[in-house]
Amino acid sequence: MTGWAEAQKHLAGGVNSPVRAFKAVGGDPVIVKRAKGAYLYDTSGKRYLDFCLSWGAILLGHAHPKTVKAITAQAKNGTSFGTATDTETALAREIKKAFPGMDKIRFTSSGTEAVMSALRLARGVTRKNRVVKFEGGYHGHADSLLVKAGSGLATLGLSNSAGVPEDFARLTTVLPYNDIEAARVYFKKCGQETACVILEPIAANMGVVPAKPEFLAELRRLTQDAGALLIFDEVITGYRLTYGGAQHLYKIKPDITILGKIIGGGLPVGAFGASGQIMDHLAPNGPVYQAGTLSGNPLSMAAGLSVLSGLSLNFYRELNQKMASFLKEARRILKKRGRAVNIQEAGSMFTLFFTGRKIENFKDVCASDTKAFKTFFHRMLRAGVYLPPSAFEASFLCQAHSQKELEHFLRILYST
Repeated sequence: MTGWAEAQKHLAGGVNSPVRAFKAVGGDPVIVKRAKGAYLYDTSGKRYLDFCLSWGAILLGHAHPKTVKAITAQAKNGTSFGTATDTETALAREIKKAFPGMDKIRFTSSGTEAVMSALRLARGVTRKNRVVKFEGGYHGHADSLLVKAGSGLATLGLSNSAGVPEDFARLTTVLPYNDIEAARVYFKKCGQETACVILEPIAANMGVVPAKPEFLAELRRLTQDAGALLIFDEVITGYRLTYGGAQHLYKIKPDITILGKIIGGGLPVGAFGASGQIMDHLAPNGPVYQAGTLSGNPLSMAAGLSVLSGLSLNFYRELNQKMASFLKEARRILKKRGRAVNIQEAGSMFTLFFTGRKIENFKDVCASDTKAFKTFFHRMLRAGVYLPPSAFEASFLCQAHSQKELEHFLRILYST
């Protein structure tokens, strides 16, 4: 037997990541069998135009020939060695072209693992314990960061997670996103005990919410003055927005950068990097321990190289222009239909917030009409369009979305 009923018998909650269970939108989740280009295909053979794209990880399109070829070639030579390889060095070298601030890199098997390791590194470098994050920001499920998180936790209506000791939470301060004064007040009081500030420079886990340039600039100044490290979580935005990520757009250099998703070409991967001075605190050179048997897995490294090696500023210019044209028409349709929907975008990411106001922080996100999104989601799903099953997530475009397919989406939008 296969399908949702059978999955619930054998998997916790029927899924391996909570948002997939459709709790936020209701109904049974789509069980996908295969994907190609811009489409997903479920077990019954129904086709869906995909705007979730493995939560932003797919940049060129599903089962892209270059990536399939790279994975197949590597698999013939072995899938995991537990040793150093030239492929991981090659991928690190490729990443440094786009992110020159990542002087040295350490690969992990997931974004959560990269975040957890980066926080440990920051504490080891500064010899301080307190971490600052922002309300609505989700940085994986590391214990100390499951405090007022967005994404999956917001989807489930939780402000934190059971199983996280209060002592861990006490070492995490949560501030409102885009609130400069709140950051100043905090650093005046607690700056000297702060190891790091972590944030998405363009939030994507509470929907797309860009940081104000002056907000990021002030965080850079405050952390430097306090001897704390500034960490940019670019697991989603890195290689998704442009070559060099959000830090390139804002022209702000963080102390530590975290990457994931796209750098593995759709396979499990994460990475964090910084200056050589900071990264040399990691074992085996330094006292901060971090390890992983599958870190730098050759399949993920080969898949990542197949994608990153072909990227350029021109690639992003074309993709982002396609997005801008698409959303311009979507806004025109929504305005004509009299729908109170605010579309927020950044590069090839966008979110439809069912509200008439601009979204600047998590409070604004929570004030949007999630019931209206639920109705909209299922109308689109029935019409063969797959969006992320949560009002608190970002949607994505990839190279495989053609003009014809985007026009198909717009026709459905007009009729909903």
